[in-house]
Amino acid sequence: MQLYDTARRAIVPFEPDDEVLMYTCGITPYDATHLGHAATFIAYDTLQRHLIDKGHTVKCVRNVTDVDDPLFAKARELGVHYLDLAAGEEARFERDMVALNALPVASSPRASSAIPDIRGFIGMVMDRGFAYEAGGSVYFDVSKVDSFGSMSQYSDAEMLAFAKDRGGNVDDPNKRNQLDFVLWHPSAPDEPSWDTLWGPGRPGWHIECSALALRELGTTIDLHGGGADLIFPHHESEKAQSEAATGEQFVKHWMHTALISMDGQKMSKSLGNLVFVDKLREEWDARAIRLGIVEHHYRTEWEWDEELMPRNQARLDAWGAQATPNPDLLTDVRARLDDDLDTPGAFELIDAAAASGEGVLESAALLGVDLV
Repeated sequence: MQLYDTARRAIVPFEPDDEVLMYTCGITPYDATHLGHAATFIAYDTLQRHLIDKGHTVKCVRNVTDVDDPLFAKARELGVHYLDLAAGEEARFERDMVALNALPVASSPRASSAIPDIRGFIGMVMDRGFAYEAGGSVYFDVSKVDSFGSMSQYSDAEMLAFAKDRGGNVDDPNKRNQLDFVLWHPSAPDEPSWDTLWGPGRPGWHIECSALALRELGTTIDLHGGGADLIFPHHESEKAQSEAATGEQFVKHWMHTALISMDGQKMSKSLGNLVFVDKLREEWDARAIRLGIVEHHYRTEWEWDEELMPRNQARLDAWGAQATPNPDLLTDVRARLDDDLDTPGAFELIDAAAASGEGVLESAALLGVDLV
């Protein structure tokens, strides 16, 4: 199988052992699942299905970021406890994933479950000389890592711009370097707080995933991913601190999914330009929603349009009319997925077979669409 690796900027062989260790960055549970979320997780689900079809077992961990600024802000706005809000939205997300026929993940640990692991992880990083205390916080010192930036391959100016745009607080006066990032910091009065050797507070965003990945999957994992907006600072920071703590390679293969737009801008909660999966499910067959996602290549940005659902409902009907086996088609579809998960190419083959009155049953199932 050939798969694009973000760190190498190339399509390269993906040759894991029999068991594939995979970590995907999950939701911050403060609102419903939008199509951008779903596209990311369905891309990794499609990869899991293909790997299983090839004879692998897959241990996929998908975290829940229930200790984070947006969740606390929404809980304040609603006047509810942040964990109650997280539990409700996590349950809604899981219902959407089940409806879209996503395979169950091996675990979906919450960041709040990992505070002891995070404290221990920070201690490892500090003991190895990669972090410092200042102003009541603990920061990772990027100057101690020669390879910082090697995964994202961004310039210092680009990294600063992304950090500033994505919550990096580059103007924090306690930092030695604007790109240094928080491992632990004081909590606001209405935020959760835990005691540590460095004072009470809560973890930074990046350390949560590193600690959970180490706890759930071990030192080195085969594939790590998320949306392209996580490349920097989140995943670059994860890589730096994980390898600083353990002295070993953190991730063998980095996989990122393209962003989805609406009205010319990235679909995001902060902008409010969202299409929610649970609302689509009120009107459309969930299988057609999945088709509307998977018809796009996972690395190609695309824009929501009003024809997406009618087009894929019609496709579902056409495929459903040919719900019989076709081993030759399945072989060809497998070959397309071996080529960097070329789902658009697979769709072309299946569409043509259905139009010719040939069976598409197993090929649709490989893409997560149950025609029966």
